[in-house]
Amino acid sequence: MGKIFNVSLAVFAATGSFLFGYDAGVMTDVIASPDFLEYFNTSSGTPIIGAINSTFSGGAIFGSLMGGFTMDRFGRRITILIGALICLLGAILQAAAQNLAMILVGRIIAGWAVGLMSMSVPVYQSECAHPKIRGLIVGLTQQMIGVGFIVSTWVGYGSAHATGTLSALQWRFPLAFQAIPALILCCGILFFPESPRHLMETDREEEAMRVLQKLHYDGTNDAWIQQEFHEIKTTIAAEKAITVPGWRVMFTVPAWRTRLMHGVAVQVFTQFTGINVIGYYQTQMYRALGITGNRVLLVAGIYNCIGPLANLFFIVFMIDRVGRRKPLLWGTVAIVIALVCEAAVNSRIDLNNPSNGLSVAGVFFIFCVTVIFSLSWGPISWVYMAEVMPMQIRARGNAFATGIGNWLVSTFWSQVSPMALNSLGWKFYFVFVAWDILITIPIVYFLFKETKQVSLEDIDLLFGERALGTLPDDLHKGEMVEPLTSISESTVL
Repeated sequence: MGKIFNVSLAVFAATGSFLFGYDAGVMTDVIASPDFLEYFNTSSGTPIIGAINSTFSGGAIFGSLMGGFTMDRFGRRITILIGALICLLGAILQAAAQNLAMILVGRIIAGWAVGLMSMSVPVYQSECAHPKIRGLIVGLTQQMIGVGFIVSTWVGYGSAHATGTLSALQWRFPLAFQAIPALILCCGILFFPESPRHLMETDREEEAMRVLQKLHYDGTNDAWIQQEFHEIKTTIAAEKAITVPGWRVMFTVPAWRTRLMHGVAVQVFTQFTGINVIGYYQTQMYRALGITGNRVLLVAGIYNCIGPLANLFFIVFMIDRVGRRKPLLWGTVAIVIALVCEAAVNSRIDLNNPSNGLSVAGVFFIFCVTVIFSLSWGPISWVYMAEVMPMQIRARGNAFATGIGNWLVSTFWSQVSPMALNSLGWKFYFVFVAWDILITIPIVYFLFKETKQVSLEDIDLLFGERALGTLPDDLHKGEMVEPLTSISESTVL
């Protein structure tokens, strides 16, 4: 079955990423619904709106960290299933909300589910992917996040036309719709195999070999599959001989701590592109450009379509050729330029007498951000994070990087951005510009590694470790470990 099955598995698993995009994007249209604002006695730009979005991100923090335990204990596939089941519950609570508390609890639960899936889907995809197409495979995570945003926007746009006695459908139907992909994922994920690396980790070697053949066999590469099997087996066996998965080991082993910080950094820097602020509050940004009425939702719908198109082009034709570092560097520079131009346009807008030319220019530069992001940080953030973690800390490392680097920072921006946009206006964009120039560009240039088309086991070499399971000497420092000759009696973490 080979490549076709590998891609099919990655696409279906990315239904979890679709839910990420849909759940994150749906509130853009919901908070623009007059019936929603009236029902909950609030308005745009208030702390309540910030709380509705930040509780989602806050729930995702805990979901991501929980995933570090469930992926090691139950596997990658079952963790995705758990996330889909929790998402069903969150969808029901949100769609049936009778008060603000019910909405907030529903958003927390939905965030919890998305947190689980946002860290488990890239790991599952990367561990199943062939090294030569791993960028494409894991890049499908960002692709489906974008598709989720598209669907959420157009479902919201269509629902916005409900009036009169059906006006509640403006927001209840979009919130209920998320139950459909969650149910599909619950049913379908059971028909796909577990990650071969997790199978090897749990001493199911024969099953791991069958899965490897199913994923990668093309009729001529028996020797390569045997070699891959041997590399995975040897690496995991050597790591298990000295340590067991845990949270502490990620910070006490210098080489692994470095790799963890790479994963955290790529997620933090992704948030500092400003992409989620635009995703959550673009309708507020368009109003600041003098765009009014249903045109706001129409523009938001177009915005959500162009990013995934750019992302699809990038992951199919470029990511496994140009690599990781170069797109991150030029992408950051280009986003900085787009944000500076956006701030300049915003500073000239007069809402009492808006200029159509300036409004179009403002929309153009916001669109530029999503296109550039989709050609750089969007797909690469998930790919790079999943690649740099060694097997023994891959579950908890990705959980920590996603929970802290992505969702904690996202929670902060979700809460403060509507107020910041109201009070600072165009000056708010320079917060992201300053961070990108002073922090992101130097760290990516000097510290990030190029990981394209390198096996997950051989990535050890990029961080100064030896491949094929020989652990760094740092692992022994400060740890109560007996010599390898008596390893069976050693004290492990």
